[in-house]
Amino acid sequence: MRKAVKVVPAKLPAVLIIALLMTLMALPVFAGGASEPAGDVIRIGIFEPITGAYAAGGAMEVEGIRLANELFPTVEVGGRTYRVELVMEDNKSDKVEAVNAVQRLIDRDKAHLILGSYGSSMSIAAGEIIKGARIPAIGISCTNPLVTAGNDYYFRICFIEPFQGTVMSNYAFNNRKAKNAVIVQEVSSDYSVGLARFFSDNFKLLTRNPNAILTTVNYNTGDRDFTAQLTSIISLNPEIIFAPGNYTESALMIKQARAMGITVPIIGGDTWEAPEFIDLGRESVEGVVFSTFFAAVYTASPVAESFLKEYRARNGGRDPVAVTALGYDGYLVALDAIKRAGSLDPQAIRDAIAKTTGFVGATGTVTLDANGDATKSAFIKSVKGGKFVFETIVNP
Repeated sequence: MRKAVKVVPAKLPAVLIIALLMTLMALPVFAGGASEPAGDVIRIGIFEPITGAYAAGGAMEVEGIRLANELFPTVEVGGRTYRVELVMEDNKSDKVEAVNAVQRLIDRDKAHLILGSYGSSMSIAAGEIIKGARIPAIGISCTNPLVTAGNDYYFRICFIEPFQGTVMSNYAFNNRKAKNAVIVQEVSSDYSVGLARFFSDNFKLLTRNPNAILTTVNYNTGDRDFTAQLTSIISLNPEIIFAPGNYTESALMIKQARAMGITVPIIGGDTWEAPEFIDLGRESVEGVVFSTFFAAVYTASPVAESFLKEYRARNGGRDPVAVTALGYDGYLVALDAIKRAGSLDPQAIRDAIAKTTGFVGATGTVTLDANGDATKSAFIKSVKGGKFVFETIVNP
């Protein structure tokens, strides 16, 4: 019988181990752990939810940023060409983790500029760190007004909730002829609560009825059973339901509403434009209507046409969702500001971002106001045949 041989891994010489570690540390890293910038490199930090409740949304934004970086990997600053390196931190769909992620991008990764985040709550939470460090940040799809309010270092390229709330309340009143409504809000989400409030305020003005909102029912991120909320709605017999919230919880809520016999129109906000919304809701979400930032069939510039061509070529002809297009634009706006600043100094970049006007991107023209917010059009879409279908555009 042959004796078993015990294999003992050979020990590497200490000098070889040190050399290997130094080599690994010098490699560019996308997911954090980056070293001090060396050579002609500029770092754009990204904090997005890659895990947690909003992971799909974060992934869709990052997809657009990565595509833009692939197509435009360098930027000229003061006569020198710099390679743009993306450094990403996962905020885990959590406010505390969002603060930690941004802190790492600033302290450890030495980001010159920051992009993100999907989910207004994460952007609001990280805002004070960004402001204190005086590092400029560009929000992609964070629509709550508090993201930029009182913060000279936070900007955004999407419309904000007062406009979106007005758009959807106008739709409810003018297109659906609704005279009363019920609101279903994700009470743990700053985005949902803010959008619900602006919808409510404008709907009451339109109907000239302070009691036009019959009730507002709440749920929390991560909830899966909405029986109690929906039961309370049935007896009120509303003409329409406005339910801004995350794609997962919204799809489940609508599915349960239809199963319980609630047939009235259900409308929502931009977070519904995620494939997961249709995958979860299936036939139950047919006919729902929501507002969003972009429509592939409404390409108004060569930039949009180029973006769609490149995206489709990499995704089997599939069209991008709105936040992917916004991610693409966020990166381009950042590069434009860096180039105009003519410097890697964060303050100079911040000042250049603030002066952004007439920038033509895939999602339209970006002009930032005194608050750092973009004035953009809203696109109304519905779900038909298991797809997101463009209905109309609403200009500001």
